[in-house]
Amino acid sequence: MKRTALAGLLISAAMLASPVFAADNSLCTSKVQELENKVGSLPATSTNTIVEVKRLLASAKASQASKDDKKCVTEATQGLSLANQVTP
Repeated sequence: MKRTALAGLLISAAMLASPVFAADNSLCTSKVQELENKVGSLPATSTNTIVEVKRLLASAKASQASKDDKKCVTEATQGLSLANQVTP
């Protein structure tokens, strides 16, 4: 599981390093949608990780509403990485 988490973080870092990805509004939208879907499939427990994933989703949506696409993508990607640690 640690390898999967590490791989997810490395992929996230590689995606965030590219200004083409960070500036794309559609990437923000797709990441938020993907995170929403992932949150819907999380277990009904309230572990710290799940609470953090939900907080990152809310923050990504707020960033999206304020047209801060780079921050939106960053937060949604972090949320996805954490959500992947919770679900097998």
